[in-house]
Amino acid sequence: MKITPAITYRNLEKSDAIDTLIQEKIAKLEHICNYINNCQIVIEKIHERPRSGSPYRVRIDLTVPPGHELVAEKNPGEGIQYQPLDAVIRETFDAMRHQLAKLTQRQRANEQSYRSEEAQESIAFVTKLFRQDGYGFLKSLDGQEIYFHHNSVLHHDFDRLEIGTGVHFSLEQGEEGPQASSVKIVDKPGVRAGKSSKRLIEPPLDWQE
Repeated sequence: MKITPAITYRNLEKSDAIDTLIQEKIAKLEHICNYINNCQIVIEKIHERPRSGSPYRVRIDLTVPPGHELVAEKNPGEGIQYQPLDAVIRETFDAMRHQLAKLTQRQRANEQSYRSEEAQESIAFVTKLFRQDGYGFLKSLDGQEIYFHHNSVLHHDFDRLEIGTGVHFSLEQGEEGPQASSVKIVDKPGVRAGKSSKRLIEPPLDWQE
């Protein structure tokens, strides 16, 4: 966790036993997600002698990048009279742990999906351009010629393309056969990236054909 959790006690004294319990529960949350960047815990005694339920209320607020806010709160009502504070704390952390586990699983699934899409990208060079008609052809590093439409060029960069421009692209099946989608400019033969002395992409020997 990037910051120290803020623990607030209201209308009751802090005890070593309760503090130890909270620290143990926080460690279990960190085991699920080690990039929590805000954690606030409020432990409050709201009744001295309630007719039913527990006199305690526990609330946990977490912030998880990139801006997810999770809240768990317990104030046991009817049915469990005078439920002790440690039991209310455990229930609240159990509820938060469930929320946090679902969020991190969803984030990991999204990340794996993104990486899978990135892995499917291929490298090619522009070999033919028909600007007025809005399309062109790429040649992949294995020599395959692939059609692309100007709408497939990301960031409205179709007009920046030249013969020999290096691109990343994804291959999909079009109405008339394989075609490139998500075409993204990477490099041009001979053009260097920043201060690097290496080309971003080494073109095939016959890229000019």
